[in-house]
Amino acid sequence: MIILVDAMGGDNAPESVVNGCVDAINEADGFEVLLLGDENRILEILKGKTYSGERIKIHHTTEVITVDDIPTKAIRSKKDSSMAVGFKMLKENKGDIFLSCGNSGALMAGALFILGRIKGVDRPSLAAMIPTKSGRALIIDAGLNTGCKPINYHQFGIMGSIYTKEMLGTKKPRVGLINIGSEVGKGNEALRQAYNMLSSANIDFVGNVEGNDILMGKVDVVVCDGFTGNVLLKFLEGAASYFLGSLKSIFNKDIMTKISGLLIKKHISEFKKGVDADEHGGAPILGVNGLVLKSHGNSNAKTVKNVVIKASRFARTSVLDNIKGEFVNMEVEDIEQDI
Repeated sequence: MIILVDAMGGDNAPESVVNGCVDAINEADGFEVLLLGDENRILEILKGKTYSGERIKIHHTTEVITVDDIPTKAIRSKKDSSMAVGFKMLKENKGDIFLSCGNSGALMAGALFILGRIKGVDRPSLAAMIPTKSGRALIIDAGLNTGCKPINYHQFGIMGSIYTKEMLGTKKPRVGLINIGSEVGKGNEALRQAYNMLSSANIDFVGNVEGNDILMGKVDVVVCDGFTGNVLLKFLEGAASYFLGSLKSIFNKDIMTKISGLLIKKHISEFKKGVDADEHGGAPILGVNGLVLKSHGNSNAKTVKNVVIKASRFARTSVLDNIKGEFVNMEVEDIEQDI
């Protein structure tokens, strides 16, 4: 298995990306990493590190897509960028999965223009995991589509259910449509139509859910538009950071609280690991003709390590084939996406 990695994408690239890949192959087996980017810079970072030279290789590229680039223009004009080359190699079956921490808009543009949509899929979506009381839940869409039609919510629910079955082993994922109330008929016209479409889909649709239902573990798949999903995701990340910071301040107040903190240190560490975005990063773009993982722009080496290992597991699933099989007979408009 070959994991294609955009070594130049992200706020901390290429250092964090390269270091994370080294840590990943030193921790897990069964895959190779092909780093795409400036060969001289990558070799400088690799110098002196202990790793298997057979499992990390480099493909030199001369351009970089930055966060300031216009997504569609960058993908079409910077053909030798680490991101564009990664998509091209994935399409040519020179790798099994592509991973990038780079420009989200460009990643979506590359996925659409180079890989293309799966037949029957109207809009690809970003799917991100969050912690809940019962384990983990998938938010879909988590940021790619700020405006959605009923068919989009419908398809997000189906794709999210397939992904959750394969990646988490959930036999019958509970799918909920995020809304301003749990009652039937809540929300705008698009959400009401989406409710009816999801109700008739071959999934375990449990109806409308509110924000508090998600963390209580009432659903395994949370269906929403990308604007709502991204706000929800960032809010939860901020809330977790705030809570852990407050907890640390409480236990550092005096000698007695410090002793109390030591007594439950193990349990706090377990909780922190469960809500740590660096532990559970890596969101797939579902609905395109290839396996693509997006990690957040400020990913550090720890994040990249975990996402690379996640990529190796994702590449072994049947998610892509199952989505193709589910959507092959679905009719959608053949239009260029807004990016």
